[in-house]
Amino acid sequence: MRNVSPSTTFAATRFKRSSTSSTRTSSLSSPLSPEERLTLSVPVVRGECLLKYQLRPRREWQRDALLTCNPEEFRAEALELPNFQESVQECRKSMQDSTAPAEKRNQYPEIVFLGTGSAIPMKIRNVSSTLVNISPDKSLLLDCGEGTFGQLFHHFGEQVNQVLANLAAVFVSHLHADHHTGLLNILLQRERALAALGKPFHPLLVVAPTQLRPWLHQYHNHCQQIMHHISMIPAKYLLQRAEVSDPSTESLIQSLLKTCDLEKFQTCLVRHCKHAFGCALVHTSGWKVVYSGDTMPCEALVQIGKDATLLIHEATLEDGLEEEAMEKTHSTTSQAIGVGMRMNAQFIMLNHFSQRYAKIPIFSPDFNEKVGIAFDHMKVCFGDFQTVPKLIPPLKALFADDIGEMEERKEKRELRLIRAALLSQEQAHSPKDREPQQKRVQAESPQSPQSKKVRAQ
Repeated sequence: MRNVSPSTTFAATRFKRSSTSSTRTSSLSSPLSPEERLTLSVPVVRGECLLKYQLRPRREWQRDALLTCNPEEFRAEALELPNFQESVQECRKSMQDSTAPAEKRNQYPEIVFLGTGSAIPMKIRNVSSTLVNISPDKSLLLDCGEGTFGQLFHHFGEQVNQVLANLAAVFVSHLHADHHTGLLNILLQRERALAALGKPFHPLLVVAPTQLRPWLHQYHNHCQQIMHHISMIPAKYLLQRAEVSDPSTESLIQSLLKTCDLEKFQTCLVRHCKHAFGCALVHTSGWKVVYSGDTMPCEALVQIGKDATLLIHEATLEDGLEEEAMEKTHSTTSQAIGVGMRMNAQFIMLNHFSQRYAKIPIFSPDFNEKVGIAFDHMKVCFGDFQTVPKLIPPLKALFADDIGEMEERKEKRELRLIRAALLSQEQAHSPKDREPQQKRVQAESPQSPQSKKVRAQ
């Protein structure tokens, strides 16, 4: 490894942090030109994940921990798994036998899942964000968790500037960090992208709980000016039968519908934290996409999502953890599927999985031909509805070891619950256990002076 001057450390650090700056992130999309290099007085090193710089005993870059991805190695490993090749062949055959009708082969709308995990980003699943490409030049984001811009860049590469320029609106379901903290960088990167493409800047429409505004103001006042980047529509004004008294808000709502070619953009309060919303998008051509955000099974979502073309619903926990799901105000896989069935959704995509199911969730018995599992960077059109469920057998073969471990943990957990229930039942009905317990209670209970006097007599 070659030696570099101490100042190189700061150059690399500055370069690595470029994803959070609207000016410096241009380095992400293309290498520095020779002219740009000459303007810098120090050597420049491209930041990479897990790249280290050693100060002692010798100053040098250490790249031994850098992650490398060899697709051929991964394919070879997958092909050696039991039943994987057979399940892939069966999947291909079934897809050839069933072709989608011509009217369902349209490319748009196109759903790109950028983040399908919950709570915190992990190496397999990032946190919540879904890009809906309504047409070749119009799109909107459903939630915007941290790292959303990074996911966009990884997915679209050099085309990320055009994707950001096409972005017409962002819907923020609620103010949990895994759903809204990526918004700041999206706003800054969008301004940079518009400038790079020579397009005029205009504020981005943001549909969100009103509580988002103080958070943005705080960043605006203490970090950098950001408020000119957005035109905010409070999500409560898109509730059914909501009255909009402010003309400027009404104008923004009409602009949202016109820009995205929507007949209706409707929200509803869902069963999660306070001020949490789900939404339904109804296009002028007739399709409807419903997004749950984070919620327990919610009747209000069922009502606004009636006869949806696609329901994107959170399935944070596996079946059997209904109590935990209720405590955390989330849904299990079967509960999410049940919501889709009640609203008569044409297809259901499950996402927002707990990171304990980072590779793949446990499959519910309720899985059927109308249910699919979302992965980061997965792209789905309406014409793919028949294909997505056919991928489940190959996925089960590919992740058989992981599924086996999760099933084993599930069985142990259920066994512990059964033992605890039997033990409590025995203690409740056993007279031998009850008698000493009653004596202990009598001995431990405080006695009044009167009772002591009676016993003395």
